[in-house]
Amino acid sequence: MTQRAVDSSGKQKPRRPRPAPIDAGSELDPVHPMKLPASAVRSSGLTAAEVAERIARGEVNDVPVRSSRSIGEIVRANVFTRFNLIIGVLWLVMLFVAPFQDSLFGYVIIANTGIGIVQEWRAKKTLDGLAVIGEAKPTVRRDGAAAEISTSEIVLGDLVELGPGDKVVVDGAVAEADNLEIDESLLTGEADPVLKQPGDPVMSGSFVVAGGGAFSATKVGREAYAAQLAEEASRFTLVQSELRSGISTILKYVTWMMVPTAIGLIISQLVVKKTDLKDSIARTVGGIVPMIPEGLVLLTSVAFAIGVVRLGRKQCLVQELPAIEGLARVDVVCLDKTGTLTEGGMDVTEVRPLGGADDPYIRQVLANLGASDPRPNASLQAIIDAYPSPNGEAWHCTEALPFSSARKYSGAAFDEGSGKASSWLLGAPDVLLPDHDPALGEIEQLNQEGLRVLLLARAQGELEGPQSAAGAEPAALVVLEQRLRPDAGQTLRYFADQRVATKVISGDNAVSVGAVAGKLGLPGAEHTLDARRLPTDPDDMATAMEENAVFGRVTPQQKREMVAALQSRGHTVAMTGDGVNDVLALKDADIGVSMGSGSEATRAVAQIVLLNNSFATLPSVVAEGRRVIGNITRVATLFLTKTVYSVLLAILVVCFQVEYPFLPRHLTLLSTLTIGVPAFFLALAPNKERARPHFVRRVMRYSVPSGVVAGIATFATYLIARHYYTGPHALEAETSAATLTLFLVSMWVLAIIARPYTWWRIVLVAAMGAAFLIVLVVPWLQGFFALKLVGTVMPWAAVGIAVVAATALEFTWRLVSRRFPV
Repeated sequence: MTQRAVDSSGKQKPRRPRPAPIDAGSELDPVHPMKLPASAVRSSGLTAAEVAERIARGEVNDVPVRSSRSIGEIVRANVFTRFNLIIGVLWLVMLFVAPFQDSLFGYVIIANTGIGIVQEWRAKKTLDGLAVIGEAKPTVRRDGAAAEISTSEIVLGDLVELGPGDKVVVDGAVAEADNLEIDESLLTGEADPVLKQPGDPVMSGSFVVAGGGAFSATKVGREAYAAQLAEEASRFTLVQSELRSGISTILKYVTWMMVPTAIGLIISQLVVKKTDLKDSIARTVGGIVPMIPEGLVLLTSVAFAIGVVRLGRKQCLVQELPAIEGLARVDVVCLDKTGTLTEGGMDVTEVRPLGGADDPYIRQVLANLGASDPRPNASLQAIIDAYPSPNGEAWHCTEALPFSSARKYSGAAFDEGSGKASSWLLGAPDVLLPDHDPALGEIEQLNQEGLRVLLLARAQGELEGPQSAAGAEPAALVVLEQRLRPDAGQTLRYFADQRVATKVISGDNAVSVGAVAGKLGLPGAEHTLDARRLPTDPDDMATAMEENAVFGRVTPQQKREMVAALQSRGHTVAMTGDGVNDVLALKDADIGVSMGSGSEATRAVAQIVLLNNSFATLPSVVAEGRRVIGNITRVATLFLTKTVYSVLLAILVVCFQVEYPFLPRHLTLLSTLTIGVPAFFLALAPNKERARPHFVRRVMRYSVPSGVVAGIATFATYLIARHYYTGPHALEAETSAATLTLFLVSMWVLAIIARPYTWWRIVLVAAMGAAFLIVLVVPWLQGFFALKLVGTVMPWAAVGIAVVAATALEFTWRLVSRRFPV
């Protein structure tokens, strides 16, 4: 491993060695790995020969962590559905008893299913490629040298190095520990980090919050404690979402309606009417097939999959599909300042000695503090860059206290030579200083300018323990300037325009954070609150969260409580972050968003990973989610309108004891022109409509009255035609008149759903109407679809009834919108 400190020439210098490694001994026993002491692990790690031997024995971490479903799972999910089974059986029946035209619906389903498979396969390729880019690679020590390798290349007995933010990828035993604190809350539910000593076990799925060290892998592959959980968590999943649960609810109701209606239709057509068997079967199937909204699930999957591909092109990894939908429904975004509003790097602008401290000595202290930490955070890295470790003059570090977001300071003890020793702390001034210290006024002024201030203080006692900061003597203020992200201001304005509240939650000083947020134009940036003054009561905390926009000195546990408080008020909360202190809040938020450069732990629990580390990508995710939600709501209304009028027609046919008016070919034509083709284009069209809740209610309140109007108008035309036409070909003429009415009414439903009109929507609706007109006037197509309008009275009567139905649709939609708003 190499130190990130640089000397005056700008070249990197070697890191300070870790604490003395454990004594060498025999290699780890793979049969009883946890029973051996840590001293059984060589500090140099395995040799190349030992690694090859373990690979040959299959002792490799070969858990297939995937970011997407396999090809087999995609095929099964698209092919083996409940409705595909019903349609498949009906299709086979029609192949034997009816002409080719009446089995067209089966080929349409095959084509639709094929489209779904291809689109999800494209999404899989995108996700797999992005997952490789975003995959974190643990550092493993082999033959005495440290190197980054893929998680799948770790073998039993490997010595894996750890630092802040690193996730434990396999089970193991600690071999080296330098104030190593590990958070196991994701596995055990225990929120407090655990201080690990050599010999202590570590579990896969936990992560380092402070300190560093190394552990020896004792369980790899599927034997690791969290292997199955990790695989499941990082998989391309179709987890809970309002769209999917709503569609499942709709399909359940459709099944309940369809089964008794279909049974009644079968009895009516095959038993009671006693007409020609093949024709009765064809008309029965023609009544059952349109009840099934077979393309609704398919189009939802396609819309999600295409959204994943689109976002993938913007270096946004969507680890769970509904995250696209979820972020579009978010009304509160909680942002961590560092890494989100500001870039990771900082610059030291000034060092102000306090209490008459000697300036050269203070600089020497800062240089040695930087050299004492093998894994510096962004603040310490800025100090290292400004004050490189002096060549040949470095003090000997006798004790180190790594930075912890919970205590908000780090420290080190030094032997300065000539029998002189000192201990130093570096961290938040308002934590290290008493409340009324005169230096706090100076610090407050700097914070109001958006500058970050650290306090260097001489510790009076031992670094370990909760009282390590007690009595610390202030020595200097280290003033840091943060680098603002150039695109952060525009993104904050976007959320403000979309009425999404933004809360900046940071471990830094609240005034300083508020000044940074104010520079970026955050609404309410002047409303800042120190989290140490937050009420503990959840309801009072929720009130404070809603009234303020900027929060400072927030602990990791408080971030989690803040998210819960907002959720208790009915808010849908997104949390962004990149550090280990964000993990618990990311996990509990409705949507967790991690930066690609963030710790492995944050990427593991987040649903969305911004691989380009750009907060400006979030509006694209919101827009994609709104496109999916808005468009699926539109097309769902189309599909369910068809289901409603099909069920109603079947019920009316049974009650009036007449032949079902349509053959499968008629409804295949109608479904293709008024639903299938338009729905495909509408589902993928741009849509910036704000996401709204209650998907099922919003869809059903329009589709039920539309289906009822269409069904009644069609059946009325059919009954009038039965009294008007006589002779051997009367049924064909009656069907043609009824088909014309149903097409015109369905086209009007499509025209309403296509609003607001754009040039391509007008062209789409007009093209569907033109296609039906071509079928009516081309003799070959007339014969193929058994559609021929006879005379002029009934066709014009069918048009007149359709006009009345269209007027009723307009009135009904406006009435529903006023009386039943969602």
